[in-house]
Amino acid sequence: MDNLDFPKFVPLFENLEDETILKISELGKMKSFVKDAVVLLEHETGNALFVIVSGKVKVSRESDDGREVILTYLNPNDFFGEMALLDGLARSATVTAIEDTELFIIERADFLDLLYSHPEVSISLLQELTKRLRAADMKIKSLSLKDAEGKVATVILQIADDVGKIRQGVVEIEKLPYQHDLANMAGTSRETISRTLHNFVKKGLIELDGNKLRIPNYEEFRKFFS
Repeated sequence: MDNLDFPKFVPLFENLEDETILKISELGKMKSFVKDAVVLLEHETGNALFVIVSGKVKVSRESDDGREVILTYLNPNDFFGEMALLDGLARSATVTAIEDTELFIIERADFLDLLYSHPEVSISLLQELTKRLRAADMKIKSLSLKDAEGKVATVILQIADDVGKIRQGVVEIEKLPYQHDLANMAGTSRETISRTLHNFVKKGLIELDGNKLRIPNYEEFRKFFS
Protein backbone atom coordinates (compact mmCIF):
# COMPACT_ATOMS: atom_id res chain seq x y z
CA MET A 1 0.00 0.00 0.00
CA ASP A 2 1.26 3.49 -0.85
CA ASN A 3 2.29 5.75 2.03
CA LEU A 4 -0.21 8.32 0.77
CA ASP A 5 -3.17 5.93 1.01
CA PHE A 6 -2.34 3.99 4.14
CA PRO A 7 -2.96 6.43 7.07
CA LYS A 8 -6.61 7.14 6.16
CA PHE A 9 -7.53 3.51 6.94
CA VAL A 10 -6.08 3.64 10.47
CA PRO A 11 -8.64 4.44 13.23
CA LEU A 12 -6.10 6.77 14.82
CA PHE A 13 -6.06 8.93 11.67
CA GLU A 14 -9.34 8.18 9.87
CA ASN A 15 -11.20 11.36 10.94
CA LEU A 16 -8.43 13.75 9.95
CA GLU A 17 -8.42 16.11 6.98
CA ASP A 18 -6.68 14.99 3.79
CA GLU A 19 -4.01 17.67 4.28
CA THR A 20 -3.15 16.26 7.70
CA ILE A 21 -3.17 12.69 6.35
CA LEU A 22 -0.68 13.78 3.68
CA LYS A 23 1.53 15.35 6.34
CA ILE A 24 1.52 12.12 8.35
CA SER A 25 2.37 9.99 5.32
CA GLU A 26 5.36 12.24 4.61
CA LEU A 27 6.62 12.03 8.19
CA GLY A 28 6.67 8.25 8.45
CA LYS A 29 8.60 5.45 6.80
CA MET A 30 7.81 1.82 6.00
CA LYS A 31 9.84 -1.04 7.45
CA SER A 32 9.43 -4.80 7.01
CA PHE A 33 9.93 -7.48 9.67
CA VAL A 34 10.08 -11.20 8.98
CA LYS A 35 8.19 -13.73 11.08
CA ASP A 36 9.60 -14.04 14.65
CA ALA A 37 11.60 -10.82 14.34
CA VAL A 38 11.61 -8.66 17.48
CA VAL A 39 10.28 -5.17 16.77
CA LEU A 40 10.64 -3.71 20.26
CA LEU A 41 12.26 -4.94 23.46
CA GLU A 42 10.81 -4.41 26.92
CA HIS A 43 12.82 -1.85 28.94
CA GLU A 44 14.55 -0.30 25.90
CA THR A 45 14.13 3.43 25.31
CA GLY A 46 11.18 4.28 23.09
CA ASN A 47 11.49 6.84 20.31
CA ALA A 48 8.83 5.98 17.70
CA LEU A 49 5.17 5.15 17.07
CA PHE A 50 4.42 2.01 15.06
CA VAL A 51 1.32 1.30 12.97
CA ILE A 52 0.72 -2.13 11.45
CA VAL A 53 0.20 -1.95 7.68
CA SER A 54 0.14 -5.72 7.14
CA GLY A 55 0.89 -8.80 9.21
CA LYS A 56 0.41 -9.42 12.93
CA VAL A 57 2.42 -8.97 16.12
CA LYS A 58 2.23 -10.21 19.69
CA VAL A 59 2.80 -8.03 22.74
CA SER A 60 4.44 -9.74 25.70
CA ARG A 61 6.29 -9.16 28.95
CA GLU A 62 8.83 -11.20 30.86
CA SER A 63 7.66 -12.65 34.18
CA ASP A 64 9.77 -12.61 37.34
CA ASP A 65 10.94 -16.16 36.61
CA GLY A 66 11.93 -15.31 33.03
CA ARG A 67 8.88 -16.69 31.20
CA GLU A 68 7.17 -14.89 28.33
CA VAL A 69 3.67 -13.69 29.22
CA ILE A 70 1.55 -12.79 26.19
CA LEU A 71 -0.58 -9.69 26.77
CA THR A 72 -2.35 -9.35 23.45
CA TYR A 73 -2.10 -9.63 19.67
CA LEU A 74 -2.29 -6.70 17.25
CA ASN A 75 -3.50 -6.68 13.65
CA PRO A 76 -3.35 -4.37 10.60
CA ASN A 77 -4.26 -0.74 11.41
CA ASP A 78 -3.50 -1.22 15.13
CA PHE A 79 -0.73 0.92 16.61
CA PHE A 80 1.75 0.51 19.45
CA GLY A 81 4.64 2.32 21.08
CA GLU A 82 2.54 5.33 22.08
CA MET A 83 3.26 5.14 25.83
CA ALA A 84 7.04 5.43 25.55
CA LEU A 85 6.54 7.89 22.71
CA LEU A 86 4.61 10.30 24.93
CA ASP A 87 6.49 10.01 28.22
CA GLY A 88 9.96 9.19 26.91
CA LEU A 89 10.33 6.27 29.33
CA ALA A 90 11.38 2.69 28.61
CA ARG A 91 9.16 0.33 26.64
CA SER A 92 6.66 -1.52 28.84
CA ALA A 93 6.53 -4.66 26.67
CA THR A 94 8.23 -6.61 23.90
CA VAL A 95 6.62 -6.71 20.44
CA THR A 96 7.36 -9.60 18.07
CA ALA A 97 6.15 -10.25 14.52
CA ILE A 98 4.21 -13.54 14.38
CA GLU A 99 4.15 -13.43 10.59
CA ASP A 100 5.87 -11.29 7.96
CA THR A 101 4.85 -7.77 8.93
CA GLU A 102 5.11 -4.28 7.45
CA LEU A 103 5.08 -1.30 9.81
CA PHE A 104 4.65 2.44 9.33
CA ILE A 105 7.02 4.21 11.74
CA ILE A 106 6.92 7.83 12.93
CA GLU A 107 9.83 9.08 15.02
CA ARG A 108 9.06 10.65 18.41
CA ALA A 109 10.19 14.18 17.56
CA ASP A 110 8.14 14.23 14.35
CA PHE A 111 5.04 12.85 16.06
CA LEU A 112 5.25 15.32 18.94
CA ASP A 113 5.57 18.18 16.42
CA LEU A 114 2.48 16.78 14.71
CA LEU A 115 0.56 16.80 18.01
CA TYR A 116 1.54 20.41 18.68
CA SER A 117 0.71 21.67 15.19
CA HIS A 118 -2.45 19.58 14.62
CA PRO A 119 -4.60 19.42 17.79
CA GLU A 120 -7.05 17.11 16.01
CA VAL A 121 -4.35 14.41 16.03
CA SER A 122 -4.04 14.79 19.81
CA ILE A 123 -7.80 14.42 20.19
CA SER A 124 -7.84 11.35 17.96
CA LEU A 125 -4.99 9.79 19.97
CA LEU A 126 -6.81 10.48 23.25
CA GLN A 127 -9.96 8.87 21.88
CA GLU A 128 -8.08 5.73 20.84
CA LEU A 129 -6.28 5.51 24.18
CA THR A 130 -9.61 5.92 25.99
CA LYS A 131 -11.06 3.02 23.97
CA ARG A 132 -8.12 0.86 25.01
CA LEU A 133 -8.52 1.79 28.67
CA ARG A 134 -12.24 1.02 28.57
CA ALA A 135 -11.60 -2.32 26.87
CA ALA A 136 -8.94 -3.21 29.45
CA ASP A 137 -11.28 -2.19 32.28
CA MET A 138 -14.10 -4.32 30.86
CA LYS A 139 -11.75 -7.30 30.54
CA ILE A 140 -10.59 -6.93 34.15
CA LYS A 141 -14.18 -6.73 35.39
CA SER A 142 -15.19 -9.67 33.21
CA LEU A 143 -12.36 -11.86 34.49
CA SER A 144 -13.01 -10.89 38.11
CA LEU A 145 -16.72 -11.77 37.96
CA LYS A 146 -16.54 -15.05 36.05
CA ASP A 147 -15.79 -18.58 37.20
CA ALA A 148 -12.85 -20.57 35.85
CA GLU A 149 -14.62 -21.66 32.66
CA GLY A 150 -15.77 -18.11 32.01
CA LYS A 151 -12.26 -16.72 32.47
CA VAL A 152 -10.72 -19.26 30.11
CA ALA A 153 -13.47 -18.70 27.55
CA THR A 154 -12.90 -14.93 27.72
CA VAL A 155 -9.22 -15.41 26.90
CA ILE A 156 -10.00 -17.83 24.06
CA LEU A 157 -12.46 -15.32 22.59
CA GLN A 158 -9.86 -12.55 22.86
CA ILE A 159 -7.29 -14.66 21.02
CA ALA A 160 -9.90 -15.70 18.44
CA ASP A 161 -10.77 -12.04 17.80
CA ASP A 162 -7.09 -11.10 17.55
CA VAL A 163 -5.61 -13.88 15.42
CA GLY A 164 -8.35 -16.41 14.68
CA LYS A 165 -9.44 -17.28 11.15
CA ILE A 166 -13.20 -17.54 10.67
CA ARG A 167 -14.95 -19.42 7.89
CA GLN A 168 -18.65 -20.30 7.79
CA GLY A 169 -19.07 -19.81 11.52
CA VAL A 170 -16.00 -21.87 12.44
CA VAL A 171 -12.97 -20.21 14.03
CA GLU A 172 -9.47 -21.68 13.97
CA ILE A 173 -6.57 -20.50 16.10
CA GLU A 174 -3.46 -21.86 14.39
CA LYS A 175 -1.11 -21.50 17.36
CA LEU A 176 -2.68 -21.36 20.80
CA PRO A 177 -0.37 -19.81 23.44
CA TYR A 178 1.23 -22.16 25.95
CA GLN A 179 -0.93 -23.10 28.93
CA HIS A 180 1.14 -21.03 31.36
CA ASP A 181 0.56 -17.99 29.10
CA LEU A 182 -3.17 -18.72 28.99
CA ALA A 183 -3.13 -19.01 32.78
CA ASN A 184 -1.50 -15.59 33.14
CA MET A 185 -3.95 -14.04 30.69
CA ALA A 186 -6.93 -15.59 32.53
CA GLY A 187 -5.64 -14.98 36.03
CA THR A 188 -5.74 -18.65 36.96
CA SER A 189 -3.43 -21.68 37.21
CA ARG A 190 -1.99 -23.83 34.44
CA GLU A 191 -3.78 -26.84 35.93
CA THR A 192 -7.10 -24.99 35.69
CA ILE A 193 -6.40 -24.17 32.04
CA SER A 194 -5.65 -27.82 31.25
CA ARG A 195 -8.75 -29.06 33.05
CA THR A 196 -11.02 -26.43 31.50
CA LEU A 197 -9.81 -27.03 27.95
CA HIS A 198 -10.38 -30.76 28.48
CA ASN A 199 -13.93 -30.03 29.67
CA PHE A 200 -14.59 -27.78 26.66
CA VAL A 201 -13.49 -30.60 24.36
CA LYS A 202 -15.74 -33.11 26.14
CA LYS A 203 -18.70 -30.73 25.76
CA GLY A 204 -17.97 -30.27 22.06
CA LEU A 205 -17.36 -26.54 22.49
CA ILE A 206 -13.83 -26.69 21.07
CA GLU A 207 -11.52 -29.10 19.26
CA LEU A 208 -7.79 -29.39 19.97
CA ASP A 209 -5.08 -30.74 17.70
CA GLY A 210 -1.70 -30.08 19.27
CA ASN A 211 -1.58 -26.33 19.77
CA LYS A 212 -4.27 -25.68 17.15
CA LEU A 213 -7.70 -24.82 18.57
CA ARG A 214 -10.96 -24.94 16.63
CA ILE A 215 -14.33 -23.53 17.70
CA PRO A 216 -16.97 -25.39 15.62
CA ASN A 217 -19.75 -22.89 16.44
CA TYR A 218 -18.17 -19.55 17.23
CA GLU A 219 -21.38 -17.57 17.78
CA GLU A 220 -22.81 -20.22 20.09
CA PHE A 221 -19.56 -20.27 22.08
CA ARG A 222 -19.56 -16.48 22.38
CA LYS A 223 -23.21 -16.30 23.46
CA PHE A 224 -22.75 -19.12 25.97
CA PHE A 225 -20.00 -17.23 27.80
CA SER A 226 -21.16 -13.64 27.30
